[in-house]
Amino acid sequence: MTTTAPAPSARDYLFEVFYSPEDDCYVANAPDLTYCSAVAATPEEAVKELRIAVRAWLDAAAQSGRQAPEPMFRPQASGAA
Repeated sequence: MTTTAPAPSARDYLFEVFYSPEDDCYVANAPDLTYCSAVAATPEEAVKELRIAVRAWLDAAAQSGRQAPEPMFRPQASGAA
């Protein structure tokens, strides 16, 4: 029996956050997902908005029959094992 790996979810993708002095805001992006980014006044709000954008990106890909790209960098849990 062949099993299919579950499709990646928003939490599988790396988020980058940085301050843009030119735009006077924080920018969050998911580098694995083309043109998927968000901006906000705080880094926390930018990440919150990016989570929404990533879910929308993945939903749109699924609805159009496209496969979501495999995450290049999967977040790792920290702490003692």
